[in-house]
Amino acid sequence: MTPAVFVRALSQIRLPDVFNPYSDTCSMHDRSGAPAMRRRNLTTLLSAASQLGIDTIWMGRDLGYRGGRRTGLALTDERHLPAMSRIYPGSESTRSTKGPEVAERTAAEIWALLALLDKPPLLWNVFPFHPHEKDAPFTNRKFTTRELREVDELNAALISWLGIRRIVSIGQDAASYAAKFGVEVASVRHPSYGGVTEFREGISQLHGLNVRKRCAALDQPELF
Repeated sequence: MTPAVFVRALSQIRLPDVFNPYSDTCSMHDRSGAPAMRRRNLTTLLSAASQLGIDTIWMGRDLGYRGGRRTGLALTDERHLPAMSRIYPGSESTRSTKGPEVAERTAAEIWALLALLDKPPLLWNVFPFHPHEKDAPFTNRKFTTRELREVDELNAALISWLGIRRIVSIGQDAASYAAKFGVEVASVRHPSYGGVTEFREGISQLHGLNVRKRCAALDQPELF
């Protein structure tokens, strides 16, 4: 398995009411060649993760319409694309959409804490696409069991290829799924819907951080 082969396999999956950012084009927001840009974003991220020897995944549920649908990257919005090459040396990121930059609150929380780690995790999702309601592409919904079966083998291949030893599930949907892969699983509260403080505390404990002190040192008072 190589990053290019993995991303190519992702791009070949087609499902109703699911936006695949590695092959689908959004007629409203995408620039010309957007799927290729998103494929490159993910391919270079996976290559960087392999070179860095990353053995931990922070796993969310699925791509959202404000974040991964536009960037092709889990738990990552457009505002944080410029930080990619700093957090994951060797990666490259290109914005694939036109119009105003779109930010996502969950991505802001994730990336603020990533900046504090000596070695970042790979950001990934249980379901690596954007599921939406029928005829409503800019909505979010949970994937179905049938949809998840389409990516089970690819998720297993990714975990095996990178030698992942621990999955930190961000929310309970990821926790129940991650247990099937035979690696250590830890869970933290998802930062949305009032879970910000618990999320920060959970990540702090897992990674041995003094989040409050270190964020202040990095001039990020907005986190608190």
